[in-house]
Amino acid sequence: NRRKKKGDSILENPSIPNPFPELCCSPFASVLSASLLPKATSRKKQVIKVYSEDDTSRALEVPSDITARDVCQLLILKNHYVDDHSWTLFEQLTHTGLGRAIEDHELVMEVQSNWVMEEETKLYFRKNYAKYEFFKNPLSFFPDHMISFPSETNAALSHSGILQMFLSSSTYPEIHGYLHAKEQGKKSWKKLYFLLRRSGLYFSTKGASKEPRHLQFFCEFSNSDMYMSLTGKKTSGAPTNYGFCFKPNKSGGTRDLKQLCADDEQSRTCWMTAIRLLKYGMQLYQNYMQPYQGRSGCSPLNITPMRSISENSLVAMDFSGHRSRIIENPTEALSVAVEEGLAWRRRGCLRLNSHGSPIAMSNMGMSIHRSQSWFHHKISREEAQRLILQHGLVDGVFLVRDSQSNPKTFVLSLSHGLKIKHFQIVPLEDDGKLFYTLDDGHTRFTDLIQLVEFYQLNKGVLPCKLKHYCARIAL
Repeated sequence: NRRKKKGDSILENPSIPNPFPELCCSPFASVLSASLLPKATSRKKQVIKVYSEDDTSRALEVPSDITARDVCQLLILKNHYVDDHSWTLFEQLTHTGLGRAIEDHELVMEVQSNWVMEEETKLYFRKNYAKYEFFKNPLSFFPDHMISFPSETNAALSHSGILQMFLSSSTYPEIHGYLHAKEQGKKSWKKLYFLLRRSGLYFSTKGASKEPRHLQFFCEFSNSDMYMSLTGKKTSGAPTNYGFCFKPNKSGGTRDLKQLCADDEQSRTCWMTAIRLLKYGMQLYQNYMQPYQGRSGCSPLNITPMRSISENSLVAMDFSGHRSRIIENPTEALSVAVEEGLAWRRRGCLRLNSHGSPIAMSNMGMSIHRSQSWFHHKISREEAQRLILQHGLVDGVFLVRDSQSNPKTFVLSLSHGLKIKHFQIVPLEDDGKLFYTLDDGHTRFTDLIQLVEFYQLNKGVLPCKLKHYCARIAL
């Protein structure tokens, strides 16, 4: 004799059709999981734990055949983040100081099945702007002195021609150069000449000789994963900080690692990128193209992402005259945008105090930057470099931090040319007003937010514009 609630009659009386059947789902059903993971209810589920940069964690119940990309999509939706296709699931081995970005197509449960009890291993959710950067600019990833093409190939290869060779099933460019290798079972390192070919990685037993009788097999990649050294020289005694290694699947520990070390970041990036392409081939390109598939203009190896419809529909307008006009000149449009932004900031420099009277923002300007995602309070130079490296050494990745040497100044840490550079932001007082500058006062800003916004539009004295900021996200 339960009394019916209002609205029950529509659902329970079969003579009255339900006008909104798509809304009649259980209140306990996971809308996110159902939309992202079709037929998830019929698959076995498991619980995984994912960490963020601030070491907060979140447990997720997911199907056993979920991919790394789907885990990222689930976390993006749950946390209302913007999906710019740079989110990555990262595997980190705490005790050995190793880490790697899990490829988008990899099954997360298979990755976890290779974990060993002796090692503390975690999954991190973070940005990685360099994940597919080599598809956009392959020339900067493969320097001429490290790459050799087949003799019948024209030396002047085009942008897409280089990628075609890397992705081809029949040909593969040869990567060569010196690397430091850790001798098996020993603490010593030996500098050897290495060659990467389709059949695997080899080293020469006689200088830089490429003769078959002098080449010795080092490893292949089908049954192992490649990791970057996160701790540099500390854990392995490597001669440089640019280490990487190969860990066999279900390895028993560090004794099975094949450890290598490059002389600089460009060399390490080249080796690791080439090995990724060799191991996964077209699968990497399909991963890269997946967010853009179905859009017009995305033919194979047309690797410039399409702009959104809303972005294409935006135009610059000038309303200063009696009649409005479209600004056709890009340079004029940029200068107008900068002027309007600065004017808006000047108008916003007055705030009301508790009594309703306007107050200057000069005092607030001292700390307003603390709420910004790109600002990191009291972190060291080494920590800043580690954060940028985690986000990917792509031109324009940056953060702003407090200076350790001078407590009154700040530092802009910026990635450019596979290197991390640091620029001091100096406070400058003029006529009783405080400004900030990067170029000895030639360009002045009332606060750090204004400074960052300016260099996002103009490179000025910097080697490139500020494009991607490093942020400590929370789950």
